[in-house]
Amino acid sequence: MYNNYVNNGVIITPNVVAEGDKATFLYKGLLFKSGADYVYMRAGYGDDWRSTTDIKMNPTGEGFEASLPVTERDKLNVVFKDSANNWDNNSGMNYSFKVESKY
Repeated sequence: MYNNYVNNGVIITPNVVAEGDKATFLYKGLLFKSGADYVYMRAGYGDDWRSTTDIKMNPTGEGFEASLPVTERDKLNVVFKDSANNWDNNSGMNYSFKVESKY
């Protein structure tokens, strides 16, 4: 599943995240390729998107980057939005990552 994310320009480090980790996202997907001047990442947990947060990503030579503390042991969902309100939500399926237990 995550290989498709890489093909869409969404890279998470570490590639397996656990509660308590700090996840770093590099976004070089459709919005970046379309020339977005900035990109926000929206993140939330579970199917109901609990603890939703919006983070302005930092531009890099490769795309846009942001870090997020992983605070819950539930599916982590992320989507991306540019300044023109265009969204990259993986064709409505979101970019979802399994959060492992630290112990």
